[in-house]
Amino acid sequence: MLHELLLALVGYTGDLIIDEREHHKSLGICLSPDAPISEQRSFKLASDISFIDPSERDLIEKLITLGFYYRELDRFATKSRDLSWIRAADVSPLDRASELSNPKSGKPSVYRRAIANGLVEILSVYKSAVLQLEQKLLSETMPILATVTQGLNKFFVILPPLYELILEIERDDIRGGQLLNLLHKRCHCGVPELQACIQRLLWHGHQVLYNQLSSWMIYGILQDQHGEFFIRRQEDRDVEYGSSISDTSEKLARLSTVDTSLTDWHLGFHIFLDMLPEYIHMRVAESILFAGKAIRVLRNPSPAIQFQDALSNQQTKKGSQKFHGLAVGVPFQKEAFLDVKTIGEELLPQSVADKIETMLLDLKESSEFHKRSFECSVDSIRAIAASHLWQLVVVRADLNGHLKALKDYFLLAKGDFFQCFLEESRQLMRLPPRQSTAEADLLVPFQLAAIKTIGEEDKYFSRVSLQMPSFGITVKSSQRDLPKTKAYTDGSSETSVGGWDGIALEYSVDWPLQLFFTQEVLSKYRRIFQYLLRLKRTQMELEKSWASVMHHEHTYFAKHRKDRKNCSISQPPQQCFRPMWRVREHMAFLIRNLQFYIQVDVIESQWNVLQSHIQDSHDFTELVGFHQEYLSALISQSFLDIGSVSRILDSIMTLCLQFCWNIENQENSQNTSELECITEEFNKKSNSLYTILRSSRLAGSQRAPFLRRFLLRMNFNSFFEATARGVLNVVRPRPSLPVLNQQ
Repeated sequence: MLHELLLALVGYTGDLIIDEREHHKSLGICLSPDAPISEQRSFKLASDISFIDPSERDLIEKLITLGFYYRELDRFATKSRDLSWIRAADVSPLDRASELSNPKSGKPSVYRRAIANGLVEILSVYKSAVLQLEQKLLSETMPILATVTQGLNKFFVILPPLYELILEIERDDIRGGQLLNLLHKRCHCGVPELQACIQRLLWHGHQVLYNQLSSWMIYGILQDQHGEFFIRRQEDRDVEYGSSISDTSEKLARLSTVDTSLTDWHLGFHIFLDMLPEYIHMRVAESILFAGKAIRVLRNPSPAIQFQDALSNQQTKKGSQKFHGLAVGVPFQKEAFLDVKTIGEELLPQSVADKIETMLLDLKESSEFHKRSFECSVDSIRAIAASHLWQLVVVRADLNGHLKALKDYFLLAKGDFFQCFLEESRQLMRLPPRQSTAEADLLVPFQLAAIKTIGEEDKYFSRVSLQMPSFGITVKSSQRDLPKTKAYTDGSSETSVGGWDGIALEYSVDWPLQLFFTQEVLSKYRRIFQYLLRLKRTQMELEKSWASVMHHEHTYFAKHRKDRKNCSISQPPQQCFRPMWRVREHMAFLIRNLQFYIQVDVIESQWNVLQSHIQDSHDFTELVGFHQEYLSALISQSFLDIGSVSRILDSIMTLCLQFCWNIENQENSQNTSELECITEEFNKKSNSLYTILRSSRLAGSQRAPFLRRFLLRMNFNSFFEATARGVLNVVRPRPSLPVLNQQ
């Protein structure tokens, strides 16, 4: 009977100790899987044994429950450590999609296998204790039950909770990060022996996690065959959210034409929250995601980067353009593709990879998981990756030069170029744009302006192109963010002159700057450019209208000089419009101050702030954040994010253009009624603008320092304040002449 008991303690039943579950199965009776654990313990002493006292029977049945737990734990470990699922080839995308869409399909788990290895360690300790008892009982005459109870007593607090643990794992199909989370919660118990066992299981689970982190953060490889890591590929998300496999394949086929590293950076990977352990903060997970993506970029640079290095050696724009035209098929390009691996080693030296590996190895070898040490190591690795990515983007790819080019062309810092462009295209923009040829029509003045003002040493101008979006059609998704303007349509194939407000610039960005200048960023630049170009066009039209009328008046007076000498006095044809010049000056005053405010107080000041950040920072993520703050400040301080203000500014610029065109088109007409209507509307809009800008809501915002300067320039003699109070609070009849008389 001693050997029957010892064999039962390691999971083997016989004649004296039977397995009731198997007995019931033979009788066709099945136990409910939801039955209490006390009922699931199926090892029992045979009922026909009569020579054992009831007290001894109770003690034996209590002891053999350990054998039941041992057998179930051993079964779970054997099942989880089964390697028959390993295939010769990788899992096909179809099988992988099927696994992800059916999480309870019984697929293998490397995390469960790691936990099973820990269970085998614990069970081996238990088995050794049983063998020691056997040797002790055979060598000495001792009370059997008392000796067995004393020798195995500590396992009564270990095996039952472990059995409950594997039941929960199998019932809820817990795997990956969820399994780590479960073990981490179970570690918080008041039984030191059980806590030590669960910590050992958690250590085994963390070994898999550290292996995956090493693969991701050292080599940029996502080693996650069964979807258990908290970082996943984007196509996995598509499958989870119900996209069909064919849709996913089509999406990947479309993306395959784009640079792989760029696709991976923007669309390739995401954090899968279901597999993120609760004790790993979201910020830490984002750092891990960024570090892995950065390592992928550094280890797998675009094949075009070597080609770009050669192009940068070209001294002139013409030479550069010729080189671009002759690029295809040149032997150098083939050589550049062969050097990609060498470039990757330059971007991420082996010594740096070894340093990252050492940090992860230290975490892996620690007997316990220390949250603070883990977070510090992740932050250090993220900083290393961000620093090398900064070196690639800022130094090697000349980020600052491209930022300066965007400032020159999208923020109109090259004022001479755009002044020349607007002058060359002035007559064209007086006519409605034609849908079919609008962009080609603008290309001529654009090239003329470039010839006159852009030197050959400007290597960035070749990246700038002019675009005229199709009227009434959203050409790109980014156009949704553009300021709302009136729809100028006349029902024909042409639009009114307001259609020219859709002029936009495009900037060609190469790898790796595409990591920095995303489509969202470029759309913000386009939004600001359209606003500034319209403002500059309005300012130029106000100046040109004054010059044109003065030219006509000087011609008139020169022609009629003799009549004045003969005392034959006649009124000049423009005499009736002279009161309107006060209105024009008022318009020009507002537009000039707004333009000066945006170009100097906003753009130049924010540019200086960005430059100081670029000089002080050596972190790519910080640089991206600083650039986003820069663009956000430009948009907010230019009032593009305030619908009421941007609409008023649009109306004011439209009224100014209408005023100029009416003045020039009515040289021989004495009718001023339309001009008076424009004047009255402008008075209302300009004073409404002043009232909104000086409101308490804007005064307390981040715009306050720069906004006060703008308001001071506008209201330096309190004219705007007095006029705004009168226009907005007093109902007056429309005057026959303008009331604006700025002192």
